[in-house]
Amino acid sequence: MFQTERGLPVPAVTEEEMQQIDRIAVEEFNLSILQMMENAGRALAENAFAMLGSRHRTVTVLAGPGGNGGGICAARHIHNRGLEVSLVLANSVEDLHDAALAQFEILRSTQVSLVPQSDEEKTIRNAALVVDALIGYSLRGAPNGRVQELIEICNREAARVISLDIPSGMNATTGDAPGVLITDPARTLTLALPKTGLRQYHGELFLADIGIPHEVYERLGLLLGPLFGSHSWLRLKHIQPAE
Repeated sequence: MFQTERGLPVPAVTEEEMQQIDRIAVEEFNLSILQMMENAGRALAENAFAMLGSRHRTVTVLAGPGGNGGGICAARHIHNRGLEVSLVLANSVEDLHDAALAQFEILRSTQVSLVPQSDEEKTIRNAALVVDALIGYSLRGAPNGRVQELIEICNREAARVISLDIPSGMNATTGDAPGVLITDPARTLTLALPKTGLRQYHGELFLADIGIPHEVYERLGLLLGPLFGSHSWLRLKHIQPAE
């Protein structure tokens, strides 16, 4: 379904298969969610920098209620690269837990500002780039509440969007959208392996190495050779089906 620019095939996985990969990586290979999200956040910051260049530009990160904290981690790495970044949380700080709370505690000591709800629309509108890290690959029904509200504001106000893993609101397996969806992000940085639902996506697609050994994929019968070389992320292309 996908291949690198060098023509190497890259298998896509369903949500269930990605859950198995995460489980094996954590339970059998002793990788932590913090480790994997640190790699994801760094790769996303590098993508943001590549999209905006070294000029003083503003980035707004939309981080959802999930427990992994990838968006919060990305905000710190974006800040480390000299871009001005603000963080919008879909849930309250008190609701953060596990890896997301750990990432926020690290971020709290930096100059990254947490945007009050009254300023969210203006902050999203004024950003050169908005990072969509609201849902990830584990969509449970149509987005609602604060997540739905932020997706709608993003679609209405954002000048340019990069989605983390998969555009929020898209089913990772089918590509369907049961409700609101981040429409037409300029770029999506998917993690570990592309998701099968991304066959419905037509923007720029990149793949990030988050540190999962290829032996993890082999447990699911996925034979995956070295893809990244000296880089931590690369561009993916759709493989056109044969006539």
